[in-house]
Amino acid sequence: MMPLTSASCAADIDSHTLKQWLHDGREIALLDVREHGQYGESHLFYAAPVPYSRLEIDIVRLAPRRDVRVVVYDDGGGDRTAERAVLALAKLGYRQVHRLAGGIAQWQQDGYAAFAGVNVPSKTFGELAEEVFHTPRIGARELAERQRRGDDLIVLDGRPFAEYQKMSIPGGICCPNGELALRAHTLAKDPGTTIVINCAGRTRSIIGAQTLINLGVPNPVYALENGTQGWYLEDLQLEHGASRRYDDDISPAELPALAARSAQLAERHGVPVVDAGAVQAWLRDATRSTFLCDVRSAEEFAQGSLPGAQHTPGGQLVQATDQYLAVRGARIVVFDAEGVRAPVVASWLRQMGWDACVLRDGVCADLSNDAPVVETPVVSALSDAGLAAALAQGAQAIDLRPGMRYRASHIAGARWSIRPRLDRLELDTGRPVVLLAEDAAIAAWAVQDLAALGVTDVKVNTGTPVGWKAAGIALESTPAVPADSECIDYLFFVHDRHDGNKAAARQYLSWETNLVKQIDERELAGYRFPAS
Repeated sequence: MMPLTSASCAADIDSHTLKQWLHDGREIALLDVREHGQYGESHLFYAAPVPYSRLEIDIVRLAPRRDVRVVVYDDGGGDRTAERAVLALAKLGYRQVHRLAGGIAQWQQDGYAAFAGVNVPSKTFGELAEEVFHTPRIGARELAERQRRGDDLIVLDGRPFAEYQKMSIPGGICCPNGELALRAHTLAKDPGTTIVINCAGRTRSIIGAQTLINLGVPNPVYALENGTQGWYLEDLQLEHGASRRYDDDISPAELPALAARSAQLAERHGVPVVDAGAVQAWLRDATRSTFLCDVRSAEEFAQGSLPGAQHTPGGQLVQATDQYLAVRGARIVVFDAEGVRAPVVASWLRQMGWDACVLRDGVCADLSNDAPVVETPVVSALSDAGLAAALAQGAQAIDLRPGMRYRASHIAGARWSIRPRLDRLELDTGRPVVLLAEDAAIAAWAVQDLAALGVTDVKVNTGTPVGWKAAGIALESTPAVPADSECIDYLFFVHDRHDGNKAAARQYLSWETNLVKQIDERELAGYRFPAS
């Protein structure tokens, strides 16, 4: 099939061909180029969410090799999002880009399943893991009663700190799943202390608890059934704004034993350990994709990492793999600083079907890497004061911020839009345009699209309602505008499950537990659980 050079010669493939490609063992990046809300309502099982609004910003992180086989799709309803994505990828040098004929609508008409929600392969894996390993669980009522009695137990929240702060189990301590192998023993020093792992729902509770069990910790370990949602559904009170978290300090004397324990776990799951020389050769291999994944904490990553590595905190890499890796069949090289966390993460990735290995020497490995980059177009920036002056002179304000932010507060008279729908605005090409955006890069690429529509006098402002108000710009709120049907960037799928809506919470948990019933035999075979 010939490489694509324009949308007019797009190499369309049908659903049956795509289904074969997804299971033929060769690398493939399946990209859903619709916006986040559309993706979350219904998408293909292996699709990575790469909304057209952010396509050029995210693509080289998610699919760095320009010769990788790529398939893009949209709704198939004629909005041309996939066509735009084909053109954008061709301009960036991607040479094997294909478009799913008829989009997801045709996929479903041809008898293939579509899935609601996000991180579906990871969440399906969590449900399967619970079945395979018979992960012990504890219900919310029982946990609350044991807490009331003063039993010797500790609750560890396996989510990132920002999620933990939104709502948590009373007394729970934030210790993200990726940190458990390194830090759980410092939080539960007595082997008789019961450890309960929780998340917001199910997946990270299961994987976190099973991580400690797989490592052979002596403590009784349980997953909190249904996480904070299960707690809430039992009419138990959640905490909000808690700040308890693990201690950063680990005794150097403890590291050899911890590393040996993790290495034994990795060996049981067939995780290779590779040196820098092998990885260096992989990075130079133009025929296969290699990802460098730093699974340490955000604070550690900020202090420096290997060239070309992306920050993939261990628990989140397992929980949301599709947000970090879009190329099925790629090599995944994970690393840390001490050899405790990376082997555990790699053991899970191997079971999920990824070709994952651990980099010997971790962050200290001697690697060079000319990671691909995409230069963001240069745009003309406008201060808040400059924005006020431009509006007074008749500039057209287009608000590209998330739809829900626009609803809450926006500049009076500004119109909301999103990059794939800029062509619907019917702008006056004779008047200046100001794009309002939280991310200047999103606006910069939107400027390119406007130029193709003949709108060339465009500036960008990245201010906030607070700054706009201080500059004397009138603001307004419109709770029903944009309409729900227009907010394609917002995932309404049980969106209020954490905000007092028990029906939404029950719907979400039902969706999560039913995922394993939706996958077919080939998708199930993609996972590699150990033989029982």
